[in-house]
This record gives sequence, structure tokens and C-alpha cells, in this order.
Amino acid sequence: MTGKFISIEGTEGAGKSTAIHFVRDYLLHAHLAVLWTREPGGTDIAEEIRKLILHSRSVEVIEPETELLMVFAARNQHLKNIIQPALQAGKWVVSDRFIDASYAYQGGGRKIDEKYIRLLDQWIVGPVYPDLTLLLDISPEEGFRRTDKRGTERDRIEQENINFFARVREAYLERAKQDPERIRMIDAGKPIGEVQEQLKQVMKEFVGK
Repeated sequence: MTGKFISIEGTEGAGKSTAIHFVRDYLLHAHLAVLWTREPGGTDIAEEIRKLILHSRSVEVIEPETELLMVFAARNQHLKNIIQPALQAGKWVVSDRFIDASYAYQGGGRKIDEKYIRLLDQWIVGPVYPDLTLLLDISPEEGFRRTDKRGTERDRIEQENINFFARVREAYLERAKQDPERIRMIDAGKPIGEVQEQLKQVMKEFVGK
């Protein structure tokens, strides 16, 4: 028996954390075995790489290509040690970000040619793609307003300007256009109750299959 793989994507301020809790609770109420994880991260080594990507204290600039390679290095550890074993054990895996984030952040945001991301995608990820991706869509302006309200220190990527996040959003939307069966759009600009209702409808349909 193999489980199902769900990823949750979106730019900063889209409400991923709230959506992840909603999806996890929905699956638990359906009496399914659920594993929550995140990218970059999920294993000890991958979490160390995450610290380098998001919280490096070095004055040395992390080049876009280096960032991309670090993300995929963490992803390889994550896949081999967490995601694949869980799926093979019949668990439902819910991941805060996965492969689409590389196309959005390193491709759209960092402007790395997509052909290099596809090459790493084919090599590292291969056929282990999410069965469902929930894309929480929000304008960069609204996302900035929400993150400002948190009052928490921004990580290295959150410190990017609004143009960066506009490119990230466009890349996400393009991915959704290319794969509408897997990537389901959620209007994250709506009030939380309406967002959860959208999530509920998609999950009801997906779990019902």
C-alpha cells in the first residue's frame, strides 16, 4: 500500500501554515495516517542546509546557482529519508513546499534558466511528484502587508523586494497553468473562513477519489 503526497505552495504571507494545519486536521479526521514535513528541511542534514539558505550570517553572497543546488541537496535527503519511506508505508505526506517552489523562487525569483531546474528535477525528484498541490495565491502587496503585521524578523528570502515576489507569483501561476489537474488554485486573499471552505472542497474531492 502506498500513501498520497500533498504539497502546499505559495508566496510569503499567503497563509501556508494555517492551510497546512487545516489539511492535516482534515486528513486526521478522515482516519488517515499523516506525516507533516517541510522544505527545505525535514531531516537533520536538510535542516542544516535550510539554516544556510535562510539564516546564513556570512557576509559572503549566496549565488543563485548555489541556492538552487543547496535546495536540491536538501530535497534529495528529504525524499530518500522521509517522503519515500512514508509513502511506501502507506502514510499521507503533507509538505510545506516541494518541487514547484524551485521553479517559482529560483526560476522566477532568481531568474535561473528553467532548463537547469528541469535537469535537477528529473535527476533528484524523478517520478516522486505530489498527487495534489494546493497553491495559495495572493498578491505580493497583500503578502507584504500580512508579513509586516507578524512583527517577526525576516529571513534571507523574505527580505527580497516586491518585484522578486511578483516574479515568484508569476512562475507559480505558470506552473498551475501547465498542470491544472495536480495544482489546485486557492484564492488566499479571501477571509480565512472562505479560504478554508476552498480547501475543504478540494480535499473532499481528492480524498473521495
